[in-house]
Amino acid sequence: MNTLGVLLVDDHAMVRSGFKLMLSVEDDIDVLGEAAEGVSAIIAARELRPDVILMDVQMPGMDGIEATRRIVEEDLGRVVILTTFDRDDYLFDALEAGASGFMLKNAEPEQLVEAVRAVGHGHGLLAPEVTRRVIERMAGGGGGGDRPEPPELASLTEREREVLIALAQGMSNAEIAKELFLGEATIKTHVSNCLAKIGVRDRVHAVIYAYEAGLISPSH
Repeated sequence: MNTLGVLLVDDHAMVRSGFKLMLSVEDDIDVLGEAAEGVSAIIAARELRPDVILMDVQMPGMDGIEATRRIVEEDLGRVVILTTFDRDDYLFDALEAGASGFMLKNAEPEQLVEAVRAVGHGHGLLAPEVTRRVIERMAGGGGGGDRPEPPELASLTEREREVLIALAQGMSNAEIAKELFLGEATIKTHVSNCLAKIGVRDRVHAVIYAYEAGLISPSH
């Protein structure tokens, strides 16, 4: 079993302790360290090389959005933004900064654990209510329209294009496999190829890319 290393970043020690307690009981998750603000988070990420960083937004000094941007630029780990503030500006700033997930702190413990596993294994994650807002934002003026398709799309095979569309509709690998009458391992390969060809790091950003490229519309 591959153990996922996690770095906890929050300016409240009690919050960090709570997350640590939740995660430490899992056999496949190891809390490597903690940080209370952005600069310390970057330093800790460089030293510990965690798979997943659970990142608060509002902290003294460097906030979680800027810390996320720098961590992603240095490829120090995948970031899940955790916040009590259900605000669109945080959501889109975090995604723009390269976060691979966004969850509210009032999520159930099992949701937090599954988020760590999903992001740690290369799958982006947005809470369902957050996904809806991403799509609504894209519908309201984000993507689509009459713009020409990005050149990267031309590099996709017809099957990869089908997989990307299904992925953008929120389908899991198992659901895509059933839809296209293929094995899950084959779908996983197609997804990896899609991400590499369009230049995005995970499924979350593939969904956003598909909407912005006009490959799929929210009413699809």
